[in-house]
Amino acid sequence: MVWWKDVNCYQIWPASFKDSNGDGIGDIGGIITKLDYLKDLGIDVIWLSPMFDSPQDDMGYDISDYEKVYPKYGTLEDMDQLIEGCHSRGMKLILDLVVNHTSSEHQWFKESRSSLDNPKRDWYIWKKPKYDSQGNRQPPNNWKSYFTGSAWKYDEATDEYYLRLYAESQPDLNWENEDCRNAIYDSALKFWYERGIDGFRIDTARLYSKVQTFPDAPIKFPNDEFQPCDMYTSNGPRIHEFHKEMYSKVTSHYDAMTVGEVGNCSREDALKYVSAREKEMNMLFLFDVVFLGTVRTSRFRLLDFTLVDFKSAIKSQCDFIKGTDAWSTVFIENHDQARCISRFAGNNEKSAKMIALLQMTLTGTLFIYQGQEIGMTNLPRSWGIEEYKDIETLNAYNDLVKRNNITDKNDPKLVEFMDAAAKVARDHARSPVQWNSTKHGGFTTGDPWMRVNDNYSDINVENQIDDPHSVLSFYKKILALRKTYKDLFIHGDFEMVDEDNEKTFTFWKKTNDLKALVILNFSNDVVQFEPPQGELLLSNFEIDKALSPWEGRVYIVK
Repeated sequence: MVWWKDVNCYQIWPASFKDSNGDGIGDIGGIITKLDYLKDLGIDVIWLSPMFDSPQDDMGYDISDYEKVYPKYGTLEDMDQLIEGCHSRGMKLILDLVVNHTSSEHQWFKESRSSLDNPKRDWYIWKKPKYDSQGNRQPPNNWKSYFTGSAWKYDEATDEYYLRLYAESQPDLNWENEDCRNAIYDSALKFWYERGIDGFRIDTARLYSKVQTFPDAPIKFPNDEFQPCDMYTSNGPRIHEFHKEMYSKVTSHYDAMTVGEVGNCSREDALKYVSAREKEMNMLFLFDVVFLGTVRTSRFRLLDFTLVDFKSAIKSQCDFIKGTDAWSTVFIENHDQARCISRFAGNNEKSAKMIALLQMTLTGTLFIYQGQEIGMTNLPRSWGIEEYKDIETLNAYNDLVKRNNITDKNDPKLVEFMDAAAKVARDHARSPVQWNSTKHGGFTTGDPWMRVNDNYSDINVENQIDDPHSVLSFYKKILALRKTYKDLFIHGDFEMVDEDNEKTFTFWKKTNDLKALVILNFSNDVVQFEPPQGELLLSNFEIDKALSPWEGRVYIVK
């Protein structure tokens, strides 16, 4: 069996993991100092979010040179030490592959925008303006950027617009151009495979192929000038051709692990990416769970959801690979999502353990995010917009102010926005890891680039590492048990019980020889429960006949 199915993976956001030199920014040196901590936790694979050279408009997802390291994070030599440090401990390292777009500071784009006839002009997506009946210049179509506003940026030098589905400083690469694709393969993939990395998490893996007629998107939000354009940019006509080419030309030559950020699409479309016979990617991240309670085209427009909705989303992800040759992932938190115990559970130590227990028992390759293993929470609602750093949050806030001519921070529209941000902003996952109870949580001896969560003196690694009852110790236990019972938990079949119950989440995991009953109380109430005839494998609470609030149990039933 391939090695990447049974591993425990841990995502590191480099700016916020550990600062080794006191400049307030996490770095590769800081990661190296914590490799033994991660090995002891039970981690097999580290996924390192972008550490490439970048202006940092979007925290490194705006890459200006694939073959260099952002200087505040370190050097290529530091990366070599990190690769060796992982391998010497029996761990592997995968990087982020960000190739839908580059930074506008990348040399390729500087050449592309320099003139209409530059050889790299067609490496990005350029279109001429439209003009309205009054002769006013308009973007080529009504597509909306994921970061608000038009998806097109006007460039005065050549009187054309370039496509930028994200920030203005993140122009989309033109995958229709073969020379561009080959340059991507050489610079972004081969360069790092040859340095010894073990694979990639593939960013925005669904976006490379755009519908080439670039039509206007349907009007979904009548009051908005620009409209969601996923139907013309996601899972496009050549997307699988491009992924197959990337695999055949590069990845197939290495013993590599690849996981694609596909997000949301039909099961039929998702399987095209990760069916083993298709030879594209090993597995993907589906967003059924993490997108609960949000409008997918606008993060800060919130919807109500119930435990039944949550269970349905989990079931969808677990059933995704049934009867196929595909593989999937288990995750509930990452750099783009709020903290899971604040979003889906009781925002406390007990519910942190319950979420851990849930993840331990689900089918697929497990990913946890830095700080999740100590129960880090969302940032306080009392924080103002000045404490937020993420471009998505700030753009949405500023756009709201501009569109509504808001001058008072207590305006109901801004209060509603900040309520939403306190629940779902990406900033929650990006606050520094809380290592101890000293100033700034032991993350840095300097001034941190982002404020550390106020609860660092209570929630930190040092407080938990020697406490057998801590969230951290519970994570060590579940990561080990997941391996011990890998046929059951990693590879077993998922079968829901009592789907409509609005307080408890109960399901079976089954193999031919063994089965486990998992029951989780997702409520603040005591729930009556009749234990099955079997062995109690694990619980996050002192056992009574009834289930206490946020209690979870796993029984092995012969």
